[in-house]
Amino acid sequence: MARFFLRRSANCLKAALFASTILLISAQAQAEPGPFLGLSGHWSGAGTVTMTNGATERLRCKVAYAVNAAGKVVEQTLRCASDSYRVEIKSNVISEGGSLTGSWAETTRGLSGNLSGRATGAEILANVAGAGFTARLDVRTRGDKQSVTIRPQGNTDVAAVSIALRKG
Repeated sequence: MARFFLRRSANCLKAALFASTILLISAQAQAEPGPFLGLSGHWSGAGTVTMTNGATERLRCKVAYAVNAAGKVVEQTLRCASDSYRVEIKSNVISEGGSLTGSWAETTRGLSGNLSGRATGAEILANVAGAGFTARLDVRTRGDKQSVTIRPQGNTDVAAVSIALRKG
C-alpha cells in the first residue's frame, strides 16, 4: 500500500512539473514584445517611384504608426507624393507568432484588400492583395531609420516604390 502511494505521488509530481513548464513557456511567449513595438509615432522621409516605362520621380513621405502596448497590433497611415504621383495607404495589421494578417486600403485609387506575411526581428515581409492588384512589401527598421519597398505585380503603371524614413 505504501508503494502505491509513493508511485502515485511521484506521478502527480511529474505531472505538476510538466504542467508548470508548459504554463511558464506559454507565459514567456505571451510576454515577448510584438514586432511593431519600436514603430509607434511619426516618420518622414523621401524616396522614388519607378514607373514600368523606366521613368522615376522623387517622393516625399510621411508615415504614422499607432501600436498597441504589446506591439502586436499596428495601424499605419502612409502618405507619399511627387509632382505627378500620390499614394495614401491605410492598414491594420496583427502579429501572432510572427505571422501577419490584416487589411489595407489605398484611398486615392479606391483599392483595398488583405495583407499576409511574416515579421522576424527588424524585418517585415508581406504580400498585399486586392481586386486586380498584388504587391510585395518589405519593411526594415534599424533604430530610428526605416526602409520601405513596395513592388506591385501584374498590370500596373508602377514598377516599384522605395522609401527611406526617419523617426521623429
